[in-house]
Amino acid sequence: MSTLTAVVLFIGVIAYALFGGADFGAGFWDLTAGGRHRGRPERELINLSISPVWEANHTWLVFILVMIWTGFPQAYTAITTTLYIPLGLAALGIVVRGAGFAFRHALTGGRGEAIAGVVFASSSVVTPFFFGAVAGGIASGRVPAAGHGAPLSSWLNPTSVLGGVLAVTVCAYLAAVFLTGQARRRSQSSLETAFRHRAVGAGIVAGLVALAGVFILRADAPRLFHQLSRVGAPLLVVSAVCGLAALLLLRRGSSPVVRTLAAVAIAAVVAGWGVAQYPYLLGTHLTIHEAASPSATLWQLFVVSCVAAVLVAPSLLLLYVLQLRRKLG
Repeated sequence: MSTLTAVVLFIGVIAYALFGGADFGAGFWDLTAGGRHRGRPERELINLSISPVWEANHTWLVFILVMIWTGFPQAYTAITTTLYIPLGLAALGIVVRGAGFAFRHALTGGRGEAIAGVVFASSSVVTPFFFGAVAGGIASGRVPAAGHGAPLSSWLNPTSVLGGVLAVTVCAYLAAVFLTGQARRRSQSSLETAFRHRAVGAGIVAGLVALAGVFILRADAPRLFHQLSRVGAPLLVVSAVCGLAALLLLRRGSSPVVRTLAAVAIAAVVAGWGVAQYPYLLGTHLTIHEAASPSATLWQLFVVSCVAAVLVAPSLLLLYVLQLRRKLG
């Protein structure tokens, strides 16, 4: 039951990486769009694309926190008492990002809109970096089972920096692929070309970062490297193939097919991390079974998760479908 609960938890992690990642990545392209007048077309497309869904994407983050807090309280305590700095900065980034996005719509024209836009865009880059740093700290075994680990070196280390940079580049790649499709559906050929080029560039950078990460993990997190090169290797191959196929089909391929390939590429990477981490929840010193709540609690948590999936998942799916079909204002 503890393993099944961990799988459900990781499904939430993958969902947040996809939906929240595309959301954060759009902010990255907002930041790099250029000056106020030069970057206006890109920013308008970004606003139209994420306005109806940006708050809903954090549903997955709430789900993750509830699952790990209730199902694996020892791990939750260890993570929050060790990685409280990057977690706090990520939470601050989410709040500031939302405020910037809202005020940019309210303060149309003038310096207020520009400042709010910079706040929104910059926090969209900072937040996934800190989430990636948290993942790196957990994966490299720098979170002790008893908690209260080193507040700085637990996330200021090679694996955490790799996780942060990879998170930002992957989010940028995913968002560029999605925005290319949005521009195509709106018959905005110039924006379609611009975001297609950005998707290719972000995909190449993400690939180079992942390649460099092989050497970083080998030196800094040898067990994770060993497991990724064995049990996680098939998923990494799937990720590479799907990511490359998405880039090759960007010009001619169907938008749903390209989006699916890009999503599978990201999901496979995150799943590869989970498979390589198993059976440990923290590094190499706290297993899933050891960290789990009593069986009765896990069963109740699983049932509630299934009920939530039946109620919430169709609503989110409807929201995304309506947005893709341009039915929302």
